[in-house]
Amino acid sequence: MASVIEKTIRSAFTPVIGAVANFNRKRMTAPEGGHPYLTGIHKPMTEELTLENLTVEGSIPTQLDGRYLRIGTTPVTAPDEASYHWFIGDGMTHGVRIVDGKAEWYRNRWVRSNQVSDALGEDRKPGTRNPRSDNANTNVIGLNGRTFAIVEAGSFPVELNEELDTIAHNPFDGTLHHGFSAHPHVDPKTGEAHAIVYDAPVMNTIWHVVLGTDGLVKREEPIKVQHGPSVHDCQITDNFVLVFDLPATFSVKRMLAGFDFPYDWNPDHKARVGLCPKNGSGADTIWCDVDPCYVYHPANAFETADGKVIVDVVVHESTYARTTFGPGGTWSRLERWTVDPKSQRVDRKITNNKAQEFPRYDERLTTQDYQYVYTVALVGEADRLDMAGSELFKHDLRSGATLSRHFGDNRHPGEFVFVPRSATSGEDEGWLIGLVIDMGQETTELQVLNADDFLGEAQAIIHLPHRIPPGFHGNWVASS
Repeated sequence: MASVIEKTIRSAFTPVIGAVANFNRKRMTAPEGGHPYLTGIHKPMTEELTLENLTVEGSIPTQLDGRYLRIGTTPVTAPDEASYHWFIGDGMTHGVRIVDGKAEWYRNRWVRSNQVSDALGEDRKPGTRNPRSDNANTNVIGLNGRTFAIVEAGSFPVELNEELDTIAHNPFDGTLHHGFSAHPHVDPKTGEAHAIVYDAPVMNTIWHVVLGTDGLVKREEPIKVQHGPSVHDCQITDNFVLVFDLPATFSVKRMLAGFDFPYDWNPDHKARVGLCPKNGSGADTIWCDVDPCYVYHPANAFETADGKVIVDVVVHESTYARTTFGPGGTWSRLERWTVDPKSQRVDRKITNNKAQEFPRYDERLTTQDYQYVYTVALVGEADRLDMAGSELFKHDLRSGATLSRHFGDNRHPGEFVFVPRSATSGEDEGWLIGLVIDMGQETTELQVLNADDFLGEAQAIIHLPHRIPPGFHGNWVASS
């Protein structure tokens, strides 16, 4: 039987509760000096562009045939700065089409939620929506020849065409029922994609969702939890899906206070990592205790011969505790966790202590032992997850060495994705592709780096004549 608290939360979006939140929102005051995620490097773009004949420095590898895609939040109209959170802005995708050694075009397009379509004076796009939210702003992926903008907490995926225009809101052709995640992970051995899904404000259940090789949902397995945890990402091994059930949970208090992002740090929520059987019941999840912290993003994970699970993670001291504008926390760092299903404990070792985020690796090695992780430096100050660092890191997990590529003063890289030179090339034999903001010039570069010549000259730099605000995630989507 549901508790009184759970029943209250399930009804939290009733008109009465909404009226209380709206009343309190009107009494809030905007931050002095402007909202930190709406000003400076985060100042939003205000128009959709289509640019051709892009200037290229160096030479684009002819093996690259596809699109580099990136997404982030860009409010289509000026939001209420007092209640606004970086994570809830309207989604905007950016893309560069590369073929035959040329940068064919750059495009940016808002993902057409109902709010965006209304603001632009357009007809609303078709498709099935979660009535609470239809915004997709956190990741953009290629899946079975289709392109999707995705997000967590309940919204369904939004299908885009090759030019990034919205086709429809599409819960995988009607096979998805409980929302999706910003971070599905494809098992290279099976071709199936796995995700851990939560649906705000459902407090007692999250789901292990599996997409088959046909791009349709074949499994939505419930996993029991408490307090409505925000599970941003997961990772997989041969036998398990890793569930990061950590103390960032749904907050009725913040929702009633008028904040648009109703999550907070919850010291009463037990921190744990779950090993959920990939093909079993959520009830058989093995829960392993870990000291309180928060993980947005893991790198790779794999199993050892003695039955333990190794996972590399970017760890934050906390999140949402010290600010209502963005993630917050006093520090982040790269750690290696050893998850022991027998002792049901997690052993933590620091790999690199510098502030960083957005770990990527050669995803052909998902579920296998591997050597390299690439991360982006953050500003090494409390409560600054604002992508205003100037370095890209390459971590050698076997030697313990870290290389740092510095892009220069007032130049800020975002997430870089690894693309192998060929299907048979070795780990690290490929390119790192990502955006670099030049705040001095108010421009952006798409840089193609040789991963195995990390500190050498860029292979190619594609110049974009405007500043693209820091976003969240991107991917290389090869032409089919």
